Amino acid sequence: MVADTGIRVVRRGGQKINFRTPVISHDSKFLLCASGDCLKVYSTATEECIHELQGHTDVVTGVLIKPSNHLQVYSSSTDGTVKLWDFADGILIKSYDVGYPIHSMYASANHEGVFFIVTPTQTTLETERFQLVAVHLPQISGHQTESLDFSSVLPDVSSNPNAIAFGRGGQYLVSTKDLHLDVFFFKKQRSNRLTLKEDKKKLDKNAFTCISCHPKEDCIATGHCDGKIRLWRNFAHTKEYTYTTIHWHSSAVSSLCFTPEGTNMLSGGFESVLVQWKYGHEEQKDFLPRLGGAITHITVSPDGSLFCTTHSDNKITIIRNCVEVSAVIQGLVQGACISTGLMVDPLSKSLVLNGKPGHLQFYSLQRDKLIFNLDIVQQEYINQSGLHQFEVAKAVFDATGNWLATLEERKPHSEELEHYLKLWAYDKQSQSFVLNMTISAPHEARITDMCLCSTAVNHMATLVSTSKDGHFKAWQQVMPTHTEDDTSSWTCDFVGSYHSLVPRCCCFSADGSLLAVSFEKVVTVWSPASWELLTTFSQPPGDIRNLCFGQQMCSKYLLGTTEKNLVCWNLLTCSLEWSTSMEISMLVADPLSENMAAFCSQDGGSNLFVFKPCEPRPLFCQKAVCPGKVMGAVFFPREAVLESCEESCQWLNQSQLYFLTQKMDLMTFITKAEENRLMASNKQLFVDNTVAKTPFHLLLGSRHQEQDAVSSETAERPQLPQGSAAVKELLQTPAHVLPSTPFLCAMFVQSLLISVTDSREENHEEEEMESEKEEEDSEEEMECSVSRPKQESVEGEAAQSAAPALTKAQAKELRKVKKLDHRWMSSLLDCLKPQTDDRTFSFRNFWQTA
Repeated sequence: MVADTGIRVVRRGGQKINFRTPVISHDSKFLLCASGDCLKVYSTATEECIHELQGHTDVVTGVLIKPSNHLQVYSSSTDGTVKLWDFADGILIKSYDVGYPIHSMYASANHEGVFFIVTPTQTTLETERFQLVAVHLPQISGHQTESLDFSSVLPDVSSNPNAIAFGRGGQYLVSTKDLHLDVFFFKKQRSNRLTLKEDKKKLDKNAFTCISCHPKEDCIATGHCDGKIRLWRNFAHTKEYTYTTIHWHSSAVSSLCFTPEGTNMLSGGFESVLVQWKYGHEEQKDFLPRLGGAITHITVSPDGSLFCTTHSDNKITIIRNCVEVSAVIQGLVQGACISTGLMVDPLSKSLVLNGKPGHLQFYSLQRDKLIFNLDIVQQEYINQSGLHQFEVAKAVFDATGNWLATLEERKPHSEELEHYLKLWAYDKQSQSFVLNMTISAPHEARITDMCLCSTAVNHMATLVSTSKDGHFKAWQQVMPTHTEDDTSSWTCDFVGSYHSLVPRCCCFSADGSLLAVSFEKVVTVWSPASWELLTTFSQPPGDIRNLCFGQQMCSKYLLGTTEKNLVCWNLLTCSLEWSTSMEISMLVADPLSENMAAFCSQDGGSNLFVFKPCEPRPLFCQKAVCPGKVMGAVFFPREAVLESCEESCQWLNQSQLYFLTQKMDLMTFITKAEENRLMASNKQLFVDNTVAKTPFHLLLGSRHQEQDAVSSETAERPQLPQGSAAVKELLQTPAHVLPSTPFLCAMFVQSLLISVTDSREENHEEEEMESEKEEEDSEEEMECSVSRPKQESVEGEAAQSAAPALTKAQAKELRKVKKLDHRWMSSLLDCLKPQTDDRTFSFRNFWQTA
């Protein structure tokens, strides 16, 4: 057992963004949604994630804008805390420790300083009850607050966040559960319960599913399992209440929402259609169909300009002007089963796995965002229960990424099995995969495994598929002839079997020179060049589940897993190298090193062992990396080699190990040094003083400018103009009122040019100052050289006594006046001569006016 001191398991994406209803900021610029144990802030215009507000230690269960401050947001979690954030800057303001798991959270502008939470009251293996509690926030300073005042509002509520809503300015609160509707009036401190009749024929199809209250009137809208919507009125009286029923949805209504003015009501469900009802005229309705997935939540921006819907395929759709889809925020699609496992596309460097029905999703790990979906089935998906449709069962890339093989099936566990084997070629022009060939019914029974390889000699690809019919088939790529089309074709080159046993899995070696196929308890090794059986290995304890060749310097080893064993064979000696008793659920190899990762299921969790086939001891091991079973794992190549000095962390230098949990959380391993570098990169970087400052730097740079003297090296560089009206106009003017781009470019380029005349004037002034300094120095020398005054005449003495001597400053000013050009005065006098005798002109008055 190797101790771990510098590696942590961290979450790297894949969280649900459709878990709770998102909220839209008051300026409609930001969208906030719960995503795992963090709060994500998206831009409604660019779809990019701006901030990840991390601070909770468990799943975030509620998000709401603070009623008294629209720039702050509350978030609740099952870790028992409520946190207040400044979502624009991503700053945690305060944390409230409730002490109980929070499943949903609500607030009202009429109840300042109070938020309402749903917490469990009684939890058993069979039942779980919840209550609605009001939490009064204390007005004390500090980032952490523990002493909170609680008061119970409703003792028995539903854990569904769509089952509770505030009505008309927070005067009352409405809660639904099963067939009951409870209305709690805050002023009277009492509640009324309205109950629907149980219909045994419909098997409780009229049970409540969601609720919403009209913002201006006393009207409650409720959705039901049978697709109906009921509008309740006069509910202040338990016996005189009324309701009207409207119906369009064919299945349960999952979400209801009124617009801010109450003129329209929105509803959504399994049909992937957003229905807009005209309030008061419910027969008038509009539809926005084909949104791509069942609608789970609906929200509206405070100004009513944006609609937002969340979908079952982990997607958020932003709708503008009621009819136009303006943005789509797509997270990792979390299907019911990851039959393809995790793969890496060698060309796009993206993670590939099952997406929405009939598709493969290409997911960017760096951006935590879906890049695109590849439609494999190429059929319209029909949302109908009990209908069997084609699904992607397996997929595999070759080492170059130029070929992709997929298997689609329908009714995999019935006798009427339909399956198709498809070959996809990468198209450089479209930057995607194009269908090259479809093989209908490639085997007589269900296909158990596939592997694809491209040889380095002739660049020809070979696909091997194993089936329960007892055979494995080798499909060979055929290059086109000169008379045919340029596209390649595929043909069945070889059909193999072994003693009528059923093949389970297959695997190519790294160079494609060997093929290993397991037949129950026997492993066979074949030569793809001649399809000759080279050798066999037998392991009696059980059937072989996984096969994997060693990589790099360990390519001479072949590893296999059974139900309770991990076995390693030496291909050179054709003998068993070593074996160990472990229940391996998944075995993956790093293509860039000799390392291999094995996940072992034990005590309801998964343990990880990283080892080399040539060494008897593991390089790294960690218990309980995640609860439950690992759904998929893959080594993802790094862009740059990680320089790690510690021996226990060197297996992460070339590649990073990612794995997918049962909760569809994408996890990975990170070293302590790498984590420190990531934290350091988030800090603000300071620009070197030797860099010439631009107008953009002056406007967007740091607030506190340094007052130190500029170095000689900096002084030699030409400085750009300090402050530009064109740049200020460009940055401060709203984008929708700016002039055309060519006009702005001309202004901006002109502002960056250094004026030649200004530099000449500066040089001329410097020359004048130097000449004046020389004159002053010469005068001082003359005064010093004269030891005694000269004898002058009487007339000269009288003149000298009449005219006082000039001071040094006056003499300097006089020299400046002498150098001035006075020719402009003559031209001015010529222009100002009087044209008639009755008009006079005073130059003295003009000079004083000027």
